[in-house]
Order: sequence, then C-alpha cells, then structure tokens
Amino acid sequence: MAKRDYYEVLGVARDAADAEIKKAYRRLAMKFHPDRNPDDAVAAEKFKEAKEAYEVISDAKKRAAYDRFGHAGVDPSAAGAGGFGAGGFSDIFGDIFGDIFGGSGGGGRQRQQRGADLRYNLEISLEEAVAGTSVKIQVPTLAACQTCDGSGAKPGTSPETCQQCQGHGQVRMQQGFFSVQQTCPVCRGTGRVIKDPCHDCRGQGRIQKERTLSVKVPAGVDSGDRIRLSGEGEAAPPGGVPGDLYVVVSVRAHEIFERDGSNLYCEVPISFATAALGGELEVPTLGGKVTLKIPAETQTGKMFRLRGKGVKPVRGHGPGDLLCRVVVETPVHLSRKQKELLQQLDETLTGHKHSPRSSGWFEGVKKFFESI
Repeated sequence: MAKRDYYEVLGVARDAADAEIKKAYRRLAMKFHPDRNPDDAVAAEKFKEAKEAYEVISDAKKRAAYDRFGHAGVDPSAAGAGGFGAGGFSDIFGDIFGDIFGGSGGGGRQRQQRGADLRYNLEISLEEAVAGTSVKIQVPTLAACQTCDGSGAKPGTSPETCQQCQGHGQVRMQQGFFSVQQTCPVCRGTGRVIKDPCHDCRGQGRIQKERTLSVKVPAGVDSGDRIRLSGEGEAAPPGGVPGDLYVVVSVRAHEIFERDGSNLYCEVPISFATAALGGELEVPTLGGKVTLKIPAETQTGKMFRLRGKGVKPVRGHGPGDLLCRVVVETPVHLSRKQKELLQQLDETLTGHKHSPRSSGWFEGVKKFFESI
C-alpha cells in the first residue's frame, strides 16, 4: 500500500516550523499511543505512521531529501538514502515521550529542576517613574535552607545516589515493543535520596521566609513594564537553580499630569480676561515652573506644546512634550457691580465680529431647521 504524505500524516503545512511539527506529533502520539489503546491494531498503525513521519520531517537532512525526492529520498533500501533505522527511534521516542510523561529526553540525561518565578506588583509615583528610583521590597518566598545549605540532608551528612535510577533521575519501563522513559518514582527525578533529612526543612532544602530586596527602577518606566531580578525567585529543590522575580510597575494617577507614552498632558485654567487680552502664566512641569505665553483671543480647548518637557522613555530617543490645554474658567460668586459690568460688556460685544464661532454655529442651526 502506498505511503501517505508525511506532512498530511502530521497535519502540518510543508513550510511548518520545527515547534509546530513537534506539537503535531505529540498530539497524535498521545492519541494513538499503544498504552492508551491496548489491543487496537488501527491505533497502533496510526502511531507507527506518525512516528515514521515525525522522524523524517523533524530531521533537517531527511526533510530536505524527502521534499526533493519524496519517499524514495528516505527509503533505507534506496542507494544513498539515510533511512531511519532502529538507532534513531529511541532518540525521537525519548524526546517526545520524555516531555509528555515528565522525562528528560533521550540518553537518560537528568533535567535540572528550577524554582518557580515570582511576581511583585510595585506602585510608584509619576515623579519616580520619570526620574527613576531605588526602592526596597519585602518578598515572601521559598528560600534555600541555611541549616543544610539547601541540600535537604542533616548537617554532617549528604544525599546519596539513588540506587533505582543510578543517579539519572529517569527509569525505563519496557512495554512490549516500546520502551518508555519516565521520572524515577524513588528520587522523583533528582537522582539522589536523603536518608537523614534536615530537621529545619524536613528534607525539602527550602523554607518559607520573607526577604528584603533592593529594586532599581530605571528612569522612564511606565505602567506594565517589568523589571527582572535573576535568581531572586523561589529556591529550587536540592540540586536545582532558583527562579526569577519579576517586578511589575504600576504608576499612580497624578493630580495634574496624565501620561501617554513619552508625552504629558495637563489642563490649565485661565481667566476670561487673560483669554481675551492675552498674558503670561506659570505652568508646572516635572522639572520646575515655566512661563506659558497666552496670545490674545485664545479660545478654550487651545493646546500649547512645551517641547522636551515630557518623559524620556526607557526604550526610545529624546524626551516627549508637555501639552497644556487651556480652559477658560467662568467666574463665580459675582457681586452686583461685577454683574452689571459684565452685562454692559456683553451688550457691547453683540455682533458677528466678536463671536465668530457662536455666530457660525447659529447660522448652521438655522440652515438645519430650514432644511427639515
């Protein structure tokens, strides 16, 4: 019977990446593995077919030969073909099923265990985010036991090599035609056993404690940025390496400024007289006060840009800008005299030339109703 196309067997495109090919094979292997389908000849055949396809497509040289010549390019009976004899089978089987069943890959190599990564939410002010700062944080975590120096064994003793796996951390179990590699049930993959455990950590090599760490926050960070502290996560089981600590930055809302990337925004209230006649205002920035010139006849909502008064981001070039939006403030709590003066002023301002925007708006409203 003619063999099916290997890409079709795995259900991947001909230009699929290695990770996609491996993922597809793992899915098929889990579905049709003989241990999950005992006495099922069809499943066994599909498993064999998927294994054969994966062995070829996952090998760069075999894949190139297959893409060029088809099945003839990898047929072991063909002249010059590499084939796929029993020598390569155990490597592929160990790689795939080591991942599925908790193994460490072909050849019985022990995979070094790693402690868990931790996350710490750090809230800082806008000023601290822009200028940078250094803060101390308290992190509850699993740390290496100081009594046994993280070994888990009582002081004066040491862990011994596991006799079940001979220190490899993996054992092989023969199931018919297949040899399955799995984590050693005695040492749980560490390759060592502790016969006389430490009293403080009870053989775990780790204890719960709170540590004080200094975190250097670089200038220009923003909410959502992460600072990685390598090796400051949870301690690993004996023989492993600690995880990392990720400090996630959150910037508190500011009373005056709002940040958008490298730019800052703020609203500046101005009086009616300043808006009409013009003037100068002192505007705050994160670096101090600056003078903002307001031209005559300024309308509310006008945006003024102060270049270079924004934020210099962590990843980027120069600093952004500060954009000031002026808002004309309506006076309140007027005296009788002030009201009379405003009334007199309003009477003198009647006309199109003094209120171009309102005149245009009323003209538009008039045309709208006329068209209905």
